Amino acid sequence: MSRISQPDPELTHRLTRRGMLGVAAGATAAALLGAAASPAAAATESASGTQGRGRPVLPPGRLGIQLYSLRDKVSTLGFAAVFAELERYGYDEVEFAGYTQGSAGSITLAQLKRLARNHGLNPIGSHVGYYSNDPNAYTFAQNLTKVLDDAEALGLKHIGTASGPFRYGSTVDAWKRAAEDFNAYGAAARARGMKFYQHNHSEEFSFASDQPNVRLYDVLLAETDPDLVYLEMDIFWAYSGQFRFSKRPDGTPAPFDPLDYVLKQPDRYPLFHVKDGVNDPSTQYGYRMTDVGDGDIDYQRFISAVTRLRGQRFAHHWQAEHDNPTESFTFARRSSEHLHSLREKC
Repeated sequence: MSRISQPDPELTHRLTRRGMLGVAAGATAAALLGAAASPAAAATESASGTQGRGRPVLPPGRLGIQLYSLRDKVSTLGFAAVFAELERYGYDEVEFAGYTQGSAGSITLAQLKRLARNHGLNPIGSHVGYYSNDPNAYTFAQNLTKVLDDAEALGLKHIGTASGPFRYGSTVDAWKRAAEDFNAYGAAARARGMKFYQHNHSEEFSFASDQPNVRLYDVLLAETDPDLVYLEMDIFWAYSGQFRFSKRPDGTPAPFDPLDYVLKQPDRYPLFHVKDGVNDPSTQYGYRMTDVGDGDIDYQRFISAVTRLRGQRFAHHWQAEHDNPTESFTFARRSSEHLHSLREKC
């Protein structure tokens, strides 16, 4: 097992602060939304009985959540109440999907940054559109400077898009052109001390329309500069891509394992979306999305394989997500509980 050679001072500060303020945070959240036991603490207590006594799979300080999953709560309760709950659930980081999300009352970027920090939550990244036909759209293609200004104001280390590289089509040359765009955004982000990233869905693993033996995701990896363009693997959608595109259009086998992409180039994947699914071959995507821990994706195997690589234990950020949870706070609580409970096999 590998260890990082130098401690992360920001991580140490957040963990120390969480230890000091945990009781106060729990009291605040209970007053807002009703008392409940800390799921992270409960998971830690029960882990030895359910998952063994090995080292926690999830590195401390690296559990985040994509706030899109909580958009209903943000719009009705506001960021303060949501952040209080996330702190109580044991989250360390947040990834934005817009900086208002219809929240009750107006909020500035400075206030949003301060609010997150006050609840021990590190704003780690944000999803912004790639391009639009509207010249005034808030996208990388139309308003790159504004996008980066806002990310810098929030203190983000990563700024990215969940849009696929289909701007120019699905041919090899079309994806090479999109890669040129991404390289330009990555260079601009790096000049501000940030990393530009792209978040996949399943279609990225499909094949080029003009060269059906070429997987488009491989074009993206080959044509983007690894020092400028990073990837946020959405693990659910990657396994959906495996289900959908393990055969070429002519029916010949083209198997792949999403984990292999990460193990070959771990430095290109600073961020992950931890999203679970129940196997269901009758559906278009091969899985039905569910709360983390209720599905069939083996996160003990996946996270352990990445964090056991030399120097990689603290090199990645794991963001829980569910596109349409039945009850979003329940999803957030149970996902944290499950991920904190996982232990490496001895």
